[in-house]
Amino acid sequence: MSTPAQVSTGPLTIARVAAGARPPSARYLGGVLLLAAAYYGAAKVGQTLRYTASVSAVWPPAGVGIATLYLWGVRWWPGVLIAELVVNGELLVADHPLPLGSLLGQQAGNMAEVVVGALLLRRLIGPRAAVDRVEQVGGLFAAIAIATAISATVGMLSMLAGGVISGPEAPTFWRTWWLGDLAGGLVVVPLVLAWAAGPLRAWRRLRTAEGALLIAAVATLGALAVSTSEPVTYVVFPALIWAASRFGTPGATLSIAIATAVAIGITANDVGPFFKQPIDHRTLSTQVYIVVTAMTTLFLAAVVSERERAAAQLADAKRREGEQAVHERRRIARDLHDSVSQALFSTLLHTRTAEKALAQADTAADAKLARDLSTIGELTLAAQTEIRGLISELGHDSLEDGLVPALVGEATRLARADGPRIEVQAPEGRLPLGSRAEA
Repeated sequence: MSTPAQVSTGPLTIARVAAGARPPSARYLGGVLLLAAAYYGAAKVGQTLRYTASVSAVWPPAGVGIATLYLWGVRWWPGVLIAELVVNGELLVADHPLPLGSLLGQQAGNMAEVVVGALLLRRLIGPRAAVDRVEQVGGLFAAIAIATAISATVGMLSMLAGGVISGPEAPTFWRTWWLGDLAGGLVVVPLVLAWAAGPLRAWRRLRTAEGALLIAAVATLGALAVSTSEPVTYVVFPALIWAASRFGTPGATLSIAIATAVAIGITANDVGPFFKQPIDHRTLSTQVYIVVTAMTTLFLAAVVSERERAAAQLADAKRREGEQAVHERRRIARDLHDSVSQALFSTLLHTRTAEKALAQADTAADAKLARDLSTIGELTLAAQTEIRGLISELGHDSLEDGLVPALVGEATRLARADGPRIEVQAPEGRLPLGSRAEA
């Protein structure tokens, strides 16, 4: 039995829960629809080169979904679901429709692929990675390969259960599905991640004459590679190496996307060495070409980026080392002034005092003692002078007045120390150099 007070809390709690369950915001709904549109558009692009049924040689939607959920969270999965429903609905009402059960299994596999791929990416390469490290490229490949294998396995079993394919066709069907999704992921995911990390910086880097020439070279060589029967399939690689070495990961990923689009477009229009092969070999050749091109270029871009970071870190370390050296010199100068210099000054002071006392005594027996005290005073004075000079040298920045005065001062110091006579010829005024260059 409940007391009245306990009974009254029930409706109040329910009311609070109902008030907390707010409907989705307009911004969220807009984002879901935008993702659905992007996923659907990528699906239509992927359907331009099919193997059989709903399996395409390249499946860009896998990359779109994985990249979006990785960057902005798994909560955007309804956008992928909506697009999958539309795509599978079209397959259901096509001239040769697929079984409903097979389509449902295919959709479940594709949803698992996108969610698992995004979660694996976060686990293997961390959040919002720019894919500019070798270990990130390796983690990217592993995450996409595992996620796409799930989709291929579920899709193959669904088509096998629905009678779309027979048992002997299953291995080829699985391979084509897996490589298609893998190729789409390796093209789209790095492109989105690299440009999302710094779109304005990447655009400024490519918005040059060299950037325009690079894009033209990739498109031209990519078209040449797949539009002739001559053995020049990988002639596009010099342009991809150029992109990776000069424009980093953003330029490399854009070049991969251009080369992939050119290869698929030309093969889909019944041109080139891939088209002349049987349909399963044609699809396999296209997929392997894209995967090899993408992985090679991504690894090269990551190596170049790591070298650039290492060079920048080395320069920064040298700068910090120079600053620390200056601070250490000044610290030593302060310590010398506060200890050795003061001690020498006190020694000299006591020596002079003893000399005066001895002179006032005016005894012949103390003549030798007077000479010894005078020698001690002179040595102490000389040591004090050297210490002051050392303190001045340590505490003073020789480049404070510029490079030319520093060189003149160094030449003078060497000449005083019985070194060679050096004549410094330089323009008047301070040279337009930074402190690091002067040092």
